[in-house]
Amino acid sequence: MRFCKYVFLVLCTLAALHCSAQSSDQLKANKKKLESEIADTKRLLQETQKKENTSLQQITLLRKQINNREKLITELNTQIFNLEIELDLNLKLSKSLDKKLEYMKADYERVVYLAFKNRRLIDKITFLLSADDFTQMYRRLRFYTLFSENVKHQADEIKKTQQEILKKNAEILSIKESKLSLLENKESEIKSLEKDRASKNKTLDELKKKEKQLANDLKQKQSKQKEIENAIKKAIEQEILAANKKKAEQGKTTSGTSSGKQPSSTVLEYTPEEKTTGTSFANNRGKLPWPVVKGSTITNFGKYRNPDVPSVMMESNGIDILVEPNTQVRAVFDGIVYGILDMGTAGKVIIIRHGEYISVYQGLASVSVKKDDKVAMKQTLGTVGKTMGRDTYELHFEILKEFTHLDPQVWLSLK
Repeated sequence: MRFCKYVFLVLCTLAALHCSAQSSDQLKANKKKLESEIADTKRLLQETQKKENTSLQQITLLRKQINNREKLITELNTQIFNLEIELDLNLKLSKSLDKKLEYMKADYERVVYLAFKNRRLIDKITFLLSADDFTQMYRRLRFYTLFSENVKHQADEIKKTQQEILKKNAEILSIKESKLSLLENKESEIKSLEKDRASKNKTLDELKKKEKQLANDLKQKQSKQKEIENAIKKAIEQEILAANKKKAEQGKTTSGTSSGKQPSSTVLEYTPEEKTTGTSFANNRGKLPWPVVKGSTITNFGKYRNPDVPSVMMESNGIDILVEPNTQVRAVFDGIVYGILDMGTAGKVIIIRHGEYISVYQGLASVSVKKDDKVAMKQTLGTVGKTMGRDTYELHFEILKEFTHLDPQVWLSLK
């Protein structure tokens, strides 16, 4: 009965430890991801803080850094809680092993005592030769063999259990050390969080002093962005018009007569290959790679009030990603370079068509592809240039379905 209880406890403990291990793996992955984002944002913050002028970029990065640190502290708390559960389970299992060892030692002592008490009978040769007949001799031989094997088995089990206890004690010590390390990490993150909050409040106070200037700068930036959007739209319309005209001429050559239809500048007739590409693009919603390997999103899609400077309205047909100098831009999916625009101080723009979908990469200093090139997912397109009127580096990225802008963050994978 005692042994059955032990087995039940061991099975339950092992099952709980298995679930805890799976949860722990996910928590470690989340922790690693957050630490990587915090490190990236920290580098970008150091770059922006080198400049004399306080900007919305700084406050956005600080807000993001604070948010990531709060998430990391939550992850650390969860890991510490899970380690406490794992430690408790291991301690219970260790106690169960200790009890098992006590039972086994007690049984072994009884066997040894029995062997000592009957030592004359235990002498193998004497015991066998004193048998009345061959059948009794065979039975005595079998008994002796089983008895010896049982004693050896019990001795092996005791040794094995002792090794399990040593291993379990080592695991308990490792868990305690991991817990201590996490507690130190948590304490460090809390101090960094307090420092970031103080820096954010200071930066916010400085920004509030020049809200009017910020609003004016933002209007100028959005005005320039509208100009770029119109240029992109015009370039797409011209490409669609040219493609439809080409198809119409091909149809006229094939049939020998004109269909009488005029090419449309807003409706594109897709080839089977383009339809397949568009379907593949749509099927990868939420799984597309980011246009840069590392960077921090500083503006979101759509129209909204700045969370830190409410008088400043934000409006964007895509997202702005702040990056380090010399950052390479890459295609988010297979496609064809539809157009390349040079917008002067706003940098170069690459337009890539993926069937009925389009991706736009704006703010490039250099371009390594040309119009009508076929590009593959993650292929390098060029490098990010300096932000217009600033010393920072920023990529503006958009996704469209024909002329309808879509939220890029819904289509891009989680970093």
